[in-house]
Amino acid sequence: MKRFALAIICAVLATSAVAAPKDCEELKQEIEVKIQAKAIPSYTLEIITAEEAKNHDSAMIVGSCENGTKRIIYQKNSD
Repeated sequence: MKRFALAIICAVLATSAVAAPKDCEELKQEIEVKIQAKAIPSYTLEIITAEEAKNHDSAMIVGSCENGTKRIIYQKNSD
């Protein structure tokens, strides 16, 4: 019975940690590290509202943060 209760507590804690909203600046930094690892020379990452993201045709949404209210968009710049 103790193992079952411990398993339930661990599952609840793991679920709440996964469901925690991500900070936009933190997520932007993580994405930036991945882009730099691919040696992309010129790009722009921008944090915008979810509503603004609907109007960005040329940008690719690469992240969502603050409970889905904001998006991080990526644009590769021309050299």
